[in-house]
Amino acid sequence: MKRNYHLLIPTVFALAAFLSGCGDRDSLVQEEQEPDSGTVALTVWGAEEDEELLRQIFEGFQEKYRGEAEFLITYEPQSESHCTDALMADLENGADVFAFADDQLNTLVASGALEPVENAEALRTSNLPEAVLAASVKDTLYAYPLTADNGYFLYYDKRVFSPEDIQSWDRMLDVAGEQGGKVSMEWSSGWYVYALFGNTGLTVGLNDDGITNYCTWNDTEGAIKGTDVARAMTAMAKHPGFLSTDDAGFLEGVRNGTIVAGVSGVWNAVAVEEAWGSGFGASKLPSYTCGGQQIQMASFSGYKLIGVNSYSEHREWAAKLAEWITNEENQELRFRLRGQGPSNKNAATSSEVQSSPAIAALLEQSEYSCLQRIGGNYWEPVSAFTQEILDGNPSGKSLQEQLDIMVTGITAP
Repeated sequence: MKRNYHLLIPTVFALAAFLSGCGDRDSLVQEEQEPDSGTVALTVWGAEEDEELLRQIFEGFQEKYRGEAEFLITYEPQSESHCTDALMADLENGADVFAFADDQLNTLVASGALEPVENAEALRTSNLPEAVLAASVKDTLYAYPLTADNGYFLYYDKRVFSPEDIQSWDRMLDVAGEQGGKVSMEWSSGWYVYALFGNTGLTVGLNDDGITNYCTWNDTEGAIKGTDVARAMTAMAKHPGFLSTDDAGFLEGVRNGTIVAGVSGVWNAVAVEEAWGSGFGASKLPSYTCGGQQIQMASFSGYKLIGVNSYSEHREWAAKLAEWITNEENQELRFRLRGQGPSNKNAATSSEVQSSPAIAALLEQSEYSCLQRIGGNYWEPVSAFTQEILDGNPSGKSLQEQLDIMVTGITAP
């Protein structure tokens, strides 16, 4: 079903919301005005949940540039994680301005969808360094940083764990197990499994070709060997206080009381706080025992960005709108309406943002995080490896053999 809302504010504002799953198409029009030849028509793609937020942002943009142009801004919901796929289907007729996850940046630049941002130095100065890095290819800025909250950290019930307990994963498992509860982490996703390998000296990443991976997770030398991590994971999997579950399982467990701590992201903050009430706590990830050492858990960090289509008919105005969507004031508005963590330095350090336990935990964890720059061959081998451990090693292969198989898959051409 398609619903079009045309609103005169004083310039023309159009809001189009596409809802999937309907067999027919309806059109609901409040006020409609066809743009004349002098109208600046811009199409914006963003998350479906951002509709009200973007409506307010568009109104502010048109007020700022009142009298300079007549605008027709059309909003179309588009998943940030699948933005590139949609754009590549018809790049020249795609959105003028679009939100996307930072791991799509290389593809968008290579395809010619993005050109270098003109006011790059101002954006570098006003945004967090890691957010700027996420929006750059070889030190050239190609997109506008929007959020700095696509990562993970520890949620825990303060009624169960003390501040000392949450420093150690091993201690948390013991406390949870003694009380019949669970500490959860999703091992079916390599996004979370990276937490256990990331600070060990074992490496994984994208080769210069931008497609294939390098990986040393099966190394047999060094202070921490691949088998050290695998043994630690084997011990975790057997612990009565541990549970590997996906996002839906995490929330279900939090709500029914079986999960008393878990690794997740800011998107679950409201639901977890509702379930735990005064017990709601959030912190950086703990350390865990590996090879006789305490290893601080790492994390992948992610950022949402705003891109300007290089084929936009009104590229200059599209860039102005992208800059407006991502400015300090509108990042603060995004936090208030959507709870998303700002990439803007001033917004990120505001008292309002800092008072959010989830955002504060994410910022604390950021010291131990790195950008997700991984080729497509990474995911399935990692899932197969962790499933073997969770199942109790039904293949009978040694841990080194399993690591070798995983790395061969990750680094496959």
